[in-house]
Amino acid sequence: PYWLNPLLAQRSSNFAVPGSSPTGSRGMSGQSQELIQQLLDAEKAAEGTIAAAKKARLAKLKQAKDKAEDDVKAFRDEQERKFQAEMGAKAAADPSAELKGATAQEAEMVEKDYQQNKEQTIAYVISKVLDVPTQLSTTQKQALMMGVA
Repeated sequence: PYWLNPLLAQRSSNFAVPGSSPTGSRGMSGQSQELIQQLLDAEKAAEGTIAAAKKARLAKLKQAKDKAEDDVKAFRDEQERKFQAEMGAKAAADPSAELKGATAQEAEMVEKDYQQNKEQTIAYVISKVLDVPTQLSTTQKQALMMGVA
């Protein structure tokens, strides 16, 4: 790590602090080296933890992506199956048979109406034919008197 470089450089140099004894600096040097080693170990452990967390996050993201892709594939397959079922039913259906059925039904309804109204229509036409006035109108009388007719 970048912040320990000056400490390591200082440790490796044969730099003596003025006014200190060699035995005192060794005791302090051993203690500082031990502290530096603890810092390095802690930093390695932290880097390992961070790397493990990154790996776990990436694994979860990949798992979520795979799950989403599986869900989309299942949905797409289901929609395709529904579409094929609908298209198969429509392809199997014969539009001319459907039209023939509708035409036959309409013809049957017309025949039914004819049978229901036949007697009434005949009676109406006969009543109008037989309902002829037997008297001449005034216009007809005047025409006969003038000799036009």
